Amino acid sequence: MIPEQHSQHLETAYLNYKKKRWLLCGLLLPVLILSFLGSLAIGSASLSLSEVTQVLWQLISDHVSVPDTSAGIIIRDFRLPRISMGCLTGMALGASGAVMQVVLRNPLADPYICGISAAAGFGASLAIISGISIMTGLFFVVGNAFIFSLISVSIMLAVSGRKGAAPQTMILTGIALLFFFQAMTTILQYFGDSDAVKAAVFWTIGDLGKAGWGEISIITPFVFAGTAYLCFQSRDLNLINAGDETAQSLGINVTRVRILSLVVSTVMVAGIVSFTGTIGFIGLIAPHMVRFFVGNDNTILIPASGLVGAVLLIISDTLARTVLSPVILPVGTLTAFLGVPLFVYLIIFKKEMLQ
Repeated sequence: MIPEQHSQHLETAYLNYKKKRWLLCGLLLPVLILSFLGSLAIGSASLSLSEVTQVLWQLISDHVSVPDTSAGIIIRDFRLPRISMGCLTGMALGASGAVMQVVLRNPLADPYICGISAAAGFGASLAIISGISIMTGLFFVVGNAFIFSLISVSIMLAVSGRKGAAPQTMILTGIALLFFFQAMTTILQYFGDSDAVKAAVFWTIGDLGKAGWGEISIITPFVFAGTAYLCFQSRDLNLINAGDETAQSLGINVTRVRILSLVVSTVMVAGIVSFTGTIGFIGLIAPHMVRFFVGNDNTILIPASGLVGAVLLIISDTLARTVLSPVILPVGTLTAFLGVPLFVYLIIFKKEMLQ
């Protein structure tokens, strides 16, 4: 009886542990909703929450159209597309950052430091400055960004697949790729036409103001389908986190899971970067903030990192729109300013998360 009682006690304790973790994740949903509504209300022209909810209700209603009032125009045409893109961008960066840290076995891995964002930026700049995008349209910019981001991921996979490759080696490889593609982008800008260079520079600056409903309709299925797939792979990623040999002994195709997870993450990041430019820090810091509360269980870590990433980017964009109002700062610069001290704090005072 004693062993059975002990086993039941452990099972009950484990279930309670899981419930608390999922409860914490459930609390992120109202936080995200409040952040979304608050960002819609805050800006150069302040709106009340009642005005915001009234306009949103009219937008989702099939029978009532939004009147051309000042509140309706501000929310429908300016703030709602921007904040919606911020929500999707933060979700994609947060979830992909959590997966990359597991797949690449490095707590410092994220789409920016691994050079994926810089590679996508170079591909897009190449399409813009060469003038090909003028003839083929925006989709060539997106496709070119994705191709070059795949090149960056392939190099990272090759390095991580080497026997005895240390986390320090992989993170240095990512930093090298980051500087390489940034240097290549600078060379393009040096020899490019002034108007094309201006367009490329404006594109590479991380900003949500370029988002429209057309771009959101393209990005939404990528983000939701990609995040759903990464969550589906979370149990296999848990086993890989325990070691490749352990995962293989349990029937997991480690190479296939690693490659597919990175490719799916790259698709999301490349698609997002192609429309918003480079936004750093979110994919790096969001998983660490979540990991501090829920641990390394990827079944909870991945969706929670996506939610935290969305909240962080919405709050950052709200600050970018209001800190020097009516001037709107690029959100990519603000996330860098906020991310550096926060990440240094995590390294110094929360070393257990980086073990």
